[in-house]
Amino acid sequence: MSNLTIVNWFKIGEVASQSGLAVKTIRYYEQIGLLTPTTKRSASGYRLFKGTVLNRIAFIRRAQSLGLSLSEIREILKVYDSEQLPCGAVKEHLQLKIEEIAQQIKELEILKSELEGLLSGWQDQPPRHLIAQTICPNIQPEIKGGGGEVERGIRGEGDKV
Repeated sequence: MSNLTIVNWFKIGEVASQSGLAVKTIRYYEQIGLLTPTTKRSASGYRLFKGTVLNRIAFIRRAQSLGLSLSEIREILKVYDSEQLPCGAVKEHLQLKIEEIAQQIKELEILKSELEGLLSGWQDQPPRHLIAQTICPNIQPEIKGGGGEVERGIRGEGDKV
């Protein structure tokens, strides 16, 4: 048995068909460095991709599904392309992603509290004088005069403006 490596080559349309990505997306990935450009062309001039491109695309899609940006994925693939296992880099990015998500959760909890506060004092028919001054007085402060003075709308004194 010989040590021959058989390499399958695919046209971009075949890569698109097998990966489920649009041809335009594959070209974009190549343009931004996620897919290594190939110099091999078919007899009719089509660019050809090694069969390993499908594994690379599968990695890109999985990394995206975990919240990694294309820029972060490109960094990880650079490690891989230097013939090193990028698991350490992937772990670092995922740990940072957890921290980002924790911060987003905190911000969403604050927003949720604000929305609950707004809804607790909601008036379907606010006073007429407020309707003339604002689009929705339930969420906007009342504006006095034309000088930019702001007065609380229909919400209570302790509510945010």
